[in-house]
Amino acid sequence: MANTTKTQIPDEVNYVYQRVLLQAARPYLTHTKWAQVKDIPANSGTASIRFSRYSLLAANTTALTEGVTPTGKRLVRTFVNATALQYGDFVTFTDKVLMETQDPILTENSKILGQQSGNTFDQLTRTVLAAATTIQWAGIRTATDEITANDILGKAEIMKAVRTLRGNNAEKMTSMIDATTGFNTKPIPTCYVAIISEDTLYDLEQNTSTNGFIKVEEYANKANVMEGEEGSLSSVRFILSTNAYVNSAAGADNNDVHYTIILAANAYGITRISGKALEYIVQTPGTTADPLKQRSTSGWKATFVAKILNEDFLLVLQHGVSA
Repeated sequence: MANTTKTQIPDEVNYVYQRVLLQAARPYLTHTKWAQVKDIPANSGTASIRFSRYSLLAANTTALTEGVTPTGKRLVRTFVNATALQYGDFVTFTDKVLMETQDPILTENSKILGQQSGNTFDQLTRTVLAAATTIQWAGIRTATDEITANDILGKAEIMKAVRTLRGNNAEKMTSMIDATTGFNTKPIPTCYVAIISEDTLYDLEQNTSTNGFIKVEEYANKANVMEGEEGSLSSVRFILSTNAYVNSAAGADNNDVHYTIILAANAYGITRISGKALEYIVQTPGTTADPLKQRSTSGWKATFVAKILNEDFLLVLQHGVSA
């Protein structure tokens, strides 16, 4: 068992210690923010959910004939099934750590575990979105393994992506999940949302004079700037995430291929089991496996699944980066 011992947390004696733990690298929890949220009631006998949508009816341009009832149309319903799975992790502490360490270690540990859980959900969602079937390869490329470091993201590629989404009747976003209030939503100005890596942002910022990228500090109204937002271009607002999907060594000459995921409204959903979405669990010393009360644990357990609901409402733009 991987115990946290006094070896990892050294003594702090004979000097004034500024008790500020080194902050772990904590990516923005980005990829879940624009999902539909449909939870499964607890004790419902299943961990599965069925999302459904109705296809749009084609325009009927045939004039009615006097006295004749037209044939009419039948609604077409599409189902998307998903099953919530359990995830979790924990940290074990020895009694010496709790006795001798000056830091409020359990409090700090709960924060770190909370970030780990959010990061887990973010990466699970990212992996699902990155596998979308509406794909655009930068430049003249027609496959992932053709992408080079010169195929960087620019205005032309964004405009093509927006054209595709508009052609798919993909609606722009009008709301996002507000992480500060759980899974409630808050309004945002209409837009498509793109999740980008730091290397992609570098290329966009390097070419602002030619590609029209507007940095967030240049916005006339900053009241509705989203967390992690770095700028906008051609009806797309760009959100930075260090979890943005990168397909390592997948391009020409084994260069990395970056996936900029562009989202429209109702593209995907996330599901949890009510009351079991996320729980923190602290076990005090003294179980039968710990007769001398030498160990305690702090951990989290959750239920979660992410699912694409409509492949027409998101696009994965695959490209290279210059840096």
